[in-house]
Amino acid sequence: MEMKRLVLGFLLAAGLSAAGATPAQDKLPIVATTTDLRSLAEAVGGNRVNVTSIVPPNTDAEEYQPRPQDINRIREAKLLLRIGADYDLWLDRLAAQANRPELRRGGERYVDCSFGIALLDVRGAQVGPAAGHAHASGNPHYWLDPANAEMITAVILEALARNDPANAKYYEGERLKFLDRLSTKMREWERRLTPAQGKPLIAYHNSWSYFARRFRLNFAGAIEPRPGVPPSPSHLAALVNLMQSQQVRLIVRQPHEPAKTADFLAGKTGAKVVLLAASVGAVPQAKDYIALFDYNTETLASALR
Repeated sequence: MEMKRLVLGFLLAAGLSAAGATPAQDKLPIVATTTDLRSLAEAVGGNRVNVTSIVPPNTDAEEYQPRPQDINRIREAKLLLRIGADYDLWLDRLAAQANRPELRRGGERYVDCSFGIALLDVRGAQVGPAAGHAHASGNPHYWLDPANAEMITAVILEALARNDPANAKYYEGERLKFLDRLSTKMREWERRLTPAQGKPLIAYHNSWSYFARRFRLNFAGAIEPRPGVPPSPSHLAALVNLMQSQQVRLIVRQPHEPAKTADFLAGKTGAKVVLLAASVGAVPQAKDYIALFDYNTETLASALR
């Protein structure tokens, strides 16, 4: 906790002490790789920013194939925000094609929002098709712990204050208002999910480690044996045995994940399939970062009643 406070203090001091820029006449154009970072950047930037995201809602960002218009978006950006942690590796090639050195790794307008996050599931990298999504740096779905929004928004605030110092105080105030609202919501979400604590669940993809840690949930297994690797018949048979022995009642999948395998397991075990959103916009109710957790906690709590 003390280290976290030191990191936050450093970021804020660096950004808020910047000087030498003139007041912005137009909204600051920002490009984020995902809808989640877009929502958090909008929370900090308020009406002084115009944020767009590259990956459409309900799309696997790790498998995303950039389009020519994405390069044009980046060329106009004053800040480029990424998830990092090997989640949006395609961005490096895209930024290089945009021919904007300041938006590449280490550039003054490049922002890796995983800075300062304690990543889970760190393990050695595997190579080859069977490796699926290489998560050597750790599980990249860190935004699904809402407590991590404090560090993510601090990183965004520092970048905004450094690149638009005339509005630094405004950005700081917007972030504090957002964190106040988030703190109130956290207590609500924790109360809502208290009955779900410890009950075994099955997920399709290993997206929920941070969500599970925050709300004390028990994901006993995953349909994918490794992230991005389809299940084999033997793996599915082992999951059926696990679900029956542990009396797993819920299977969690995201809207873009195939329903067939989850429905097969549900038919074999009597479990229910529940649709959760791992990103803003994945379902209509998850219209922003706060609404994402409103939807997920209420959906999960209702399914377990």
